[in-house]
Amino acid sequence: MSENEHHVLALGVTGSIAAYKAADLTSKFRQSGIAVQVLMTANAQKLVCAQTFFTLSQMPVITDLWTIPDWRPGHIELSDRCKVLLIAPATANILAKMAQGIADDALSTFYLSHTGPVLVAPAMNPRMWKHPATQENCRILQDRGVIFIGPDTGNVACGPGGRGRMAPVEEIFTVVRSYFS
Repeated sequence: MSENEHHVLALGVTGSIAAYKAADLTSKFRQSGIAVQVLMTANAQKLVCAQTFFTLSQMPVITDLWTIPDWRPGHIELSDRCKVLLIAPATANILAKMAQGIADDALSTFYLSHTGPVLVAPAMNPRMWKHPATQENCRILQDRGVIFIGPDTGNVACGPGGRGRMAPVEEIFTVVRSYFS
């Protein structure tokens, strides 16, 4: 692994309205010298454009398992290059997939092949965050060593506030940056 490859962050972007904040994260990481390989779910692409992340990261965005222009399985090759996996925003859906080992898209498949630190910044409606299934999935992931950044309490796009708002970009950046020191 080259020196440059030791500073690659895999950034998973999922289908929460907070997905637009992942663009700011991508920019901050690049400005600090960390290469960012973005993986977007289909639902994330309904909220933000892959071209935004391509421009900010200066790397092709992975949106599915079938358009990777290489003979090697993309999720395995990528897991060899990336030091840290950050999923921000992390929806209830991706947390459930991770907890149950479901690998039906590029991001969830990459998660299962990644051997380094995994950090998630949950973002969802407070009712979804409080649901017993979500809380159980979070316990499973924490027991496996997944690091949670947030969620915070505050206003959310879909209605009354409560716990479920994605942690501030600056907080996420600071926590993840420490893994590259």
